[in-house]
Amino acid sequence: MSKSTPATLALSKAGVAFEVATYDYDPNAERVGLQAAEALGVDPGQVLKTLMAQVDGKPVCVIVPSDREVSMKKLAAAFGGKAAAMMKPADAERLTGFKVGGVSPFGQRRKVPTAIEDEAFVLERVYINGGQRGLQVLLAPADAMTAAGAIRAALVA
Repeated sequence: MSKSTPATLALSKAGVAFEVATYDYDPNAERVGLQAAEALGVDPGQVLKTLMAQVDGKPVCVIVPSDREVSMKKLAAAFGGKAAAMMKPADAERLTGFKVGGVSPFGQRRKVPTAIEDEAFVLERVYINGGQRGLQVLLAPADAMTAAGAIRAALVA
């Protein structure tokens, strides 16, 4: 497994301190983020999942704890929109350049508005996908926010 991805390169270029962690990705896992947390031996709330959605038809990136669900109403409000919906996996892959299960908010093909769940900021460091299935980066939530050009918002149900 390569530890150099567009995501890790983007983090390095941004001057963000991070560590790389790998795990055995299970393609049959019902919830990838929860499987990653279990494989890494950490609390599911420390592993943030990266989701691609649309607000009023425009793409956005959402980063939330793997054990939580996004509120579409809160997501739309965070970006000043009226309606939100999850993006189809094929569209997310085409837009980001990453395979589903390996989507990272860093180093995406096309930069889109991004939000990180408020709850993440109570933690010292969090795991976020590093741009490849089975690859996570460990970093401070504030550094993730800076590197992703993200806003901080209450997004979970």
